[in-house]
Amino acid sequence: MTVRRVTGAALGFVGGSVLAGLLVGVGVTPVLAAAGVGTTSAIDLFDSMPEYIEIGELPARNEIWAYQDGNPVHLVDVWDQNRQELTLDQISDTLEHAAIDGEDKRFRETGGVDATSLVRSVVSVIASGGKGGSGGSTLTMQLVRNIKIQQASELPTAEEREAGYREATRKSPDRKLAEVKLAIGLAKEYSKDEILAAYLNIAYFGDQTYGVQAASQHYYGKDATDLSPAEAASLIAIVQWPERRDLSTPAHHADNQARRDVILRSMHEQGHLSDADLATALASRPADHVRLTPPRQGCESAVRGAEFFCAYAEQVARDLPQLGADADARAAAWRTGGYRVQTTLDLDLNAQQKSLLDRHDPASESRLALGATLDTVEAGTGRVLTMAQNKHFDRSAAAPATATSLNYATDESNGGSKGFQVGSTYKMFTLLQWLESGRSADTVVDGTRKARSTWTQCGERITLDVPYDPKNDSPGQTGPYSVRSATAQSVNAAYADMASRLDLCDIRDTAARLGVHPATGGDLPANPAAILGTTSIAPLTMAAAYAGVANGGVYCAPVVVDQLTGPDGTELGGQARSCTRAVPATVAAQAVEVMQGAFRGGTATGGQTPDGATLFGKTGTTDAADQIWLVGGTSRAVTAYWQGNTDGGQTSLRTVGSGQGGTYAGSRAAVWREAQTAINAALPAG
Repeated sequence: MTVRRVTGAALGFVGGSVLAGLLVGVGVTPVLAAAGVGTTSAIDLFDSMPEYIEIGELPARNEIWAYQDGNPVHLVDVWDQNRQELTLDQISDTLEHAAIDGEDKRFRETGGVDATSLVRSVVSVIASGGKGGSGGSTLTMQLVRNIKIQQASELPTAEEREAGYREATRKSPDRKLAEVKLAIGLAKEYSKDEILAAYLNIAYFGDQTYGVQAASQHYYGKDATDLSPAEAASLIAIVQWPERRDLSTPAHHADNQARRDVILRSMHEQGHLSDADLATALASRPADHVRLTPPRQGCESAVRGAEFFCAYAEQVARDLPQLGADADARAAAWRTGGYRVQTTLDLDLNAQQKSLLDRHDPASESRLALGATLDTVEAGTGRVLTMAQNKHFDRSAAAPATATSLNYATDESNGGSKGFQVGSTYKMFTLLQWLESGRSADTVVDGTRKARSTWTQCGERITLDVPYDPKNDSPGQTGPYSVRSATAQSVNAAYADMASRLDLCDIRDTAARLGVHPATGGDLPANPAAILGTTSIAPLTMAAAYAGVANGGVYCAPVVVDQLTGPDGTELGGQARSCTRAVPATVAAQAVEVMQGAFRGGTATGGQTPDGATLFGKTGTTDAADQIWLVGGTSRAVTAYWQGNTDGGQTSLRTVGSGQGGTYAGSRAAVWREAQTAINAALPAG
């Protein structure tokens, strides 16, 4: 909302001579003089004031949507101010009569100002030394004051907002005169219905609720168009004194009822309420109607299991370029609100995965700080279908051990953790580079543990001060392996042998082209240890990288917003799709074929889905088995399953029982299988 100056004569606004006549005609001039405010100075003050104030757009709710049963469904609302605007045709007669009869009986007759009531108000303000005074404000003048309060609430700092509020509500003759002039301007520019609608939409109704529609939903659990006379009058009663008359607590009901009954009798006097209806309304108590309904504000109120995705999607939506050219413009647009964000989340699949984690990786685990996620990315689009987490969502500083605000699936900058070492899931990038260099998956490599000092790094031969000597997961893993079998059995020494024949920077660059990066930011390392997954990476990042290979080598960056709709209903487009060729299609196809071995007698045995779908993927286990992974899927979608220590501890998940008849690490393939089975049913690979 903005205040602007225009030519008073051009719009036919009241001028100084008219104001002088008004002041003299009603006998207020002597009182002004006694208070030290001369008629001439009052006129000068009046002329110096802005002549016009815009109603403008009011902050409204932003809606976040997901999918359920294949259809868009509302997930949550997010807002700076809980407000849902009514259009002109949604204002019921009952509300109109309660507002006008209770606050400004001559609303449709005056030009925004009721002279007699106004002067009485100015006199009382002066007589009280600016500390009190009677009302006298018309609905139009109250709208002016509420617009100024709203403007104050949108100032950048708390100090500015507080100062703006004090100025907007200050009791003084000059503020009252300013309201007069701006109210006259509003009456010239807007129709009575527009002013009434703006008043009902902007007014504060207590308990962090703005506008009569949000107030009706909050206090009565229904729309404002369905209010009874008693309910409508109770809401209007709040406006003048929300801190004492709102319906949030029974302690306020007596004050509310006293004012409500005055409004009801006024509605009856104006012929808008029959004798019988008046008697019925007066006989009721506010408690008879109140059905206090907490507003569903923010991602904390999303359906169980969807909170982490919601918070991530909200962050992405706030920064979409459709909202503005720069960060300030986007922040202002989001604060004004009214946007609908259709996300990519599939609530059915996400709920199934959340249920799996609750059963197999319970948040109540106390022997270690256990975290777990399941994240599914659609190949070919990058659409994030699920983001389930074992911990409950809680942003409070006093969150219990069973809850967190950290999203284990995403980067640190997205409200996530610092990522987790990915272990042997990183071997896929060495495999891709091996195949892209023209080597065969049937080439025999050395799986015997061996210290190596000399490596190729960015085209140069380097010698390590301390030779790299990775051990295999099992002592029985030794001797020659084909690349194919070394991948299925995840033989570390064999992959070290492969990497020693390649350039470490080429392996790093292959991973980077598939969107892989450290969860804390920066570049991937190009050292021997990195090839076995010592870098901490977010699960969503790994899911998207594998989805790129499933997509024939075309990587699509993760997206969580399908469509952004503006306040006027215009579709503005979704999150920009970014899909690029990362590896040749033939290389991707070969890698997928090789990695099918993980499910066919390899380390992911037990993960094969009962539908018989062709699966590819890779397991990952850190040296201490404190981080456990399985990332894989079909040509349609990839699921990343991670479980591990979240506090830097190194408790082995191979030794801690899960309560499901085995250890946490031992349940990896079974949990992933259940999750991917549902994904395959929703997105059959054909």
